[in-house]
Amino acid sequence: MTAVELAQLSNTLFSITVALYSLGVVAFCAQLAFGRRPARTRELVGAGAPVEPAAPATEPAAEPVRGRRWGLIAMGLTVAGLVTHVGILVTRGLAVDRLPWGNMYEFATAVVLVAVAAFTVLAVRAPALRHIGAFVMGPAVLALVLIGLKLYTDAKPLVAALRSYWLAIHVTTAILGFGIFFVSGIASVLYLLRTRYEAKVAAGAPAGGSGMQIVERLPAAAALDRVAHRTAVFGFPIWTFAVIAGAIWAESAWGRFWGWDPKETWAFIAWVVYAGYLHARTTAGWRGRPAAWVNVVGLAVMIFNLLYVNLVSTGLHSYAGVGK
Repeated sequence: MTAVELAQLSNTLFSITVALYSLGVVAFCAQLAFGRRPARTRELVGAGAPVEPAAPATEPAAEPVRGRRWGLIAMGLTVAGLVTHVGILVTRGLAVDRLPWGNMYEFATAVVLVAVAAFTVLAVRAPALRHIGAFVMGPAVLALVLIGLKLYTDAKPLVAALRSYWLAIHVTTAILGFGIFFVSGIASVLYLLRTRYEAKVAAGAPAGGSGMQIVERLPAAAALDRVAHRTAVFGFPIWTFAVIAGAIWAESAWGRFWGWDPKETWAFIAWVVYAGYLHARTTAGWRGRPAAWVNVVGLAVMIFNLLYVNLVSTGLHSYAGVGK
C-alpha cells in the first residue's frame, strides 16, 4: 500500500474504532440497567433474631445471566475496538515512516488507547469492574470524537524539533502515564459518588433512592479506591521518568534542563499533585474522600496541560499542537 492509502486506512480505522467503542458503551449501559442487582438486606426471622448476627448487614446478590451476557458483549466490542485503535496508529506510522505521536492528534489518540487498554486489563482480571465500563468508555468515545473534529491533521513528517530518539522515550512514557492516570481519575470520581451513596444508606436512606439506581450498581467504594490507588501507583513512576526524560531532551535541544516553559511547569505541577495523592493515601485524616479529591485534581491538571497549554498558551512546546 502507498503512503496515501495507509493514511486513508488510518482515518477509516478511526471511524470504525469510534463506532465499536460507542456500541460497547451501549452494551455497558445495558449491563448496568439489567445486570448487577443491589445488595440484599438480611431479613429478621422467627422471634426477631437475625439469622447471622455477626454477618454484615448486606450481602451481594448474584448477577443475572442477562447482565453477564451484556458484559461479555461490551468487552468483546471493547477488545475489537482496541484492535482497530492500534491499527489507527500503526497504519499512520507506516504512512509517514515514523512513530505515530508527533502531533496533538496522534498524541491524544494514543493516550485514549492506553486508557482503554488499561481498563480492559483491569476488567479481564476483575470482571466486577466491567460495571464501570460505561464511565470509562463514555469519556473515551467523547475524547475520540473531539480529537477527530478538533485536532485532526494530515499525516506528515515530523517538525525538525521532534526528530530525535528522545521522541520514543519521553513522549511514549508521557502517553503511558497520562492514559493510566485517566483510568485512576475516573475511578476516584466513581469512588466519591459511591461513598456518598453508601453513607446515605448507612444513615437510613432507602437503597436505590431517587437518582441513585446507577450508583448502587457500581462496585463497592473500597474496590474503586483500590483501582484508583493501584493505577496511580503504577502510573506515577512512568510519569516521573517522562518528566526527567523531557528535561534531558530539553538540555540536548535547547541547552538547558529546565526553563519553566508552560508545558514543563504544568507537567511538574501534575507530578506534585500525584505525589500528594499517593502520600495522602497513607496519611491519617487524608485517606478516603480527601485523597480521592486530590486524584481528581490530578486528572484535571493533566487534561488542562494537554489542551490549554498545548492549544492556547505559547511556549517552546507549542509546535505539539499543530500539524506540520
